[in-house]
Amino acid sequence: MNPQIIVAFVVGLLFSAGLCLSGMTLPQNIIGFLWLGDWKPALMLVMIGATAVYTVCLRLTLRRGKPMFAAKFELPTNRRITWQLVGGAALFGIGWGLGGYCGGPALASLVAGHIETLVFLVTMFAGMYASKVLIKT
Repeated sequence: MNPQIIVAFVVGLLFSAGLCLSGMTLPQNIIGFLWLGDWKPALMLVMIGATAVYTVCLRLTLRRGKPMFAAKFELPTNRRITWQLVGGAALFGIGWGLGGYCGGPALASLVAGHIETLVFLVTMFAGMYASKVLIKT
């Protein structure tokens, strides 16, 4: 089996476990963070922790000179802020606030077997497909 697939699978499992342990697969926790009337700061702490881990790991990874499974790093170079970027971010935020899920936690939540999660994911993927068809970028 391809070692890149194995590493991706293990990292995905670790990410899913972190989401489950932090409670970020529960829509009520996300909505509790976004609802200012009864604000719950747990998501902010998860975000701060994730940002800290990402920052350290990115710096350590870039010191390697090249990735483990590729000839070179493929880092983004486009720094333009476009209407597609702003509109997509706004739609993501609205969907996140209404549904209580974003993509990663929704996929991790599939194991719970809730129909709401499946409906969210189907509509999310439909929206992603529609954006590719309707907006030629």
